[in-house]
Amino acid sequence: MTTTSLTPQGAARRACAIWGLSARGISPLRAHATSVFLLPHAEAVIRVSRDEQRTSIRRAIDLTRWLAGQGLEVTEPLAVSQPLDVHGYVITLWRHYPQPDGPPPGPEHLGRLLSRLHRLPEPPIELPAYRPHLALRPVVASSTALSPSDREWILGRSDELLDAYAHLDFPLGQGLVHGDAYPGNTLWDGSAARLGDWDEAAIGPRETDLANTFQGVRFGRTPAQLRAFSDAYGYDLAGWQGLSVLTELRDLHTLGSFIRRADQGDREAAVQLAFRLDTLKSGDRTKGWAIH
Repeated sequence: MTTTSLTPQGAARRACAIWGLSARGISPLRAHATSVFLLPHAEAVIRVSRDEQRTSIRRAIDLTRWLAGQGLEVTEPLAVSQPLDVHGYVITLWRHYPQPDGPPPGPEHLGRLLSRLHRLPEPPIELPAYRPHLALRPVVASSTALSPSDREWILGRSDELLDAYAHLDFPLGQGLVHGDAYPGNTLWDGSAARLGDWDEAAIGPRETDLANTFQGVRFGRTPAQLRAFSDAYGYDLAGWQGLSVLTELRDLHTLGSFIRRADQGDREAAVQLAFRLDTLKSGDRTKGWAIH
C-alpha cells in the first residue's frame, strides 16, 4: 500500500487541478472509511478513498454507469477520466444530490431499490464473489490500536461465523448484490431515493443485502421500519433461520472503519470501538451504537 503525507482534502484539491475544476469552497461532507468533499462550483462531490480500494472503485464506476443505463436510481459518477491516483489516494467525482431538511430516506426506499436490483441480470462487468470479512480480517490482524486479546477474539468470532455462513441455505439464490446495502447509503433526489456506495458490489446471496437493515436495530431501527422494509422488498427475512448469522457477521464488519480510525489516533473512534467490542463480547443487543 502506498503511503502519503498529503491529507485527503489536499488530495481532493490536486484532483481538481487535474480535472480542470475550481476547488474554491471545497468543504468536507463526511470522513469515515472514505472522505467525501463537496465541490460546489461543479455541483459534485469528491470521494477520497484508500489506495487498496483502487480495484473495487474502478468496478464501482463501471457498474453504476451500467445500472443507471438499466434505469435503477443510483448515485452517478461524472463524465471525467476517473478514478485518479493521487499520492496514495484513489479519487472519484460524483454528481451531488443536495439533501433537504428533514428525515433521510426510510428503509422502505431501500427495500424497493433492492427489489429492483435483485431482479436485474448479472452485469457485463467482472465482479468478485461475495466473501464476508475479506476486508476486515487483515485490518484486525495488522491493527496497532487493538489489544492482542481483542484481536484474537475478533478473529476467532469471525472464524465461527464464517463457518456457520458456509453451511447456510439461501432461499433467494445468488445474483448481483450491493454488498453494503443499508438505509444510510440512500440519498434523496427530489421525492425519489438513490442508492450509493457501490465499492463492495459482488455476486452473492441476496439475503446478505437484506440482513444489514435488520442489523440496524443496533442503531435504533424499529419493528415498524423493518416491516416497511420487508413489505417494500416483497420478502420478510425475519423468519429465516440464517438471519442471526448474517447480522452478527455485519456487527463485526462495522468494526473495520473504527479500527482504521483508531489506528490513526482518532480518540472518538477508539471509544466507540471499545464500546462495541464490550457489547459484542457480552452478547448485549440492548445498548445502541453510535453511527459514526
